[in-house]
Amino acid sequence: MSVKAELRRLMLENIQVPAGKFETLSFVVNVRRPEFPGGKVHLKMPRESVDEAWAWDEKLTLEFNGSHASLGALSLEKIDVPTVFILGDSTVCDQSKEPYASWGQMLPRFFKPDIAVANHAESGETLNSSAHAQRLDKVLSLAKSGDYVLLQFGHNDMKSKDADAVQNYKSTLKKWVQQIKQKGAAPILMTSMNRHSFEGNIVVNSLREYPQMAREAAQEEAVALIDLNAMSKILYEALGPEGSRELFKHTANPKEFDGTHHSPFGAYELARCVIEGLRKSKLELASHIAGDAGAFDPAKPDSAADFKVPPSGGSAKLRPLGD
Repeated sequence: MSVKAELRRLMLENIQVPAGKFETLSFVVNVRRPEFPGGKVHLKMPRESVDEAWAWDEKLTLEFNGSHASLGALSLEKIDVPTVFILGDSTVCDQSKEPYASWGQMLPRFFKPDIAVANHAESGETLNSSAHAQRLDKVLSLAKSGDYVLLQFGHNDMKSKDADAVQNYKSTLKKWVQQIKQKGAAPILMTSMNRHSFEGNIVVNSLREYPQMAREAAQEEAVALIDLNAMSKILYEALGPEGSRELFKHTANPKEFDGTHHSPFGAYELARCVIEGLRKSKLELASHIAGDAGAFDPAKPDSAADFKVPPSGGSAKLRPLGD
């Protein structure tokens, strides 16, 4: 049995218990409302306010998936633990329907039940649009000492045609980092993962200068960096131009291939990259990584055939916003 919460956030993965036996397991789910003191998150219509309304209703949604999903008892308890907040775009946010997924919704599985993951990323967002929607303000209203804020933007920011867009991206990242620090939380910058942009057997960068701007912003602000752009290049090339399509593939029709958004398997592998980046960062957060997470080398990825997390019911009719 696997357990998912809210918008298909993976909590427990393929738990196997012998017949007639019971096992007690715990996991932490973040629930939320769009309101905060002095403001309200501007939810996208109809994506967030209708199709994903249960992600913002302060109620708890759980899925129990598997060939023999069995539940003996369920106990709920309100707790106060450190929170990992996430802000980003469609490659990060909780995707509500199969066959799309993002690393942010796989992340809870890799932490001990003493960390909450609050994913405030949303499809189609840039740094500026996320700020205008008051997503940053929502996170800042909640963030406190002992919390962490992961920032991964770039896929949509790079489409700006403004002459100073690149430098504005870097300066905005630095401004956000400073605001997060003022709340006592620890910002962690991330470079965006590559698209499926192969030339021969080599992945070429399709994100222009934006990954480098994130690296420079992290260095200049003396904060941790997870270089998902570099790790994803290794990951994709290890599987090759064809094998790596499993990280993205959404339908059997090659004409419908989406080289930006990931499959559940791809999201899972990228989440393992993120966890490995956290492990190497030497941040205190690394001590909360689940004991069974194991070390991960993107040059030696898991096999798609071995990925057994059961799918959720329902499927998306539209692809996520952004590209």
